[in-house]
Amino acid sequence: MNWILLILAGLFEVGFAFCLGKTKVTTGSSSNLWFAGFLISLSISMLLLYKATQTLPIGTAYAVWTGIGAVGTVLLGIFIFKEPANFWRIFFLSTLIISIVGLKFVSE
Repeated sequence: MNWILLILAGLFEVGFAFCLGKTKVTTGSSSNLWFAGFLISLSISMLLLYKATQTLPIGTAYAVWTGIGAVGTVLLGIFIFKEPANFWRIFFLSTLIISIVGLKFVSE
């Protein structure tokens, strides 16, 4: 159950990064709504991370949480914000995913 909470926390981390990116490209009340989404996503992500670390090792949980956030944010950048998807970005993104999965398997 705590792994599910940790995955959800990582997805909310992607959500707050997405909202932060949208505040950069919007103005006025639209920007304020995206900033509110950023604060809400950030709060939920931190709460879920806190709950997950009640039983999971903090080092593993934090690494997985940031890894999910990093991978998700790079993918959002590629697919939503039209950032480049060259060989080396995909290569290092793949090694990051392999490392996250590896940490999960070697954790107690």
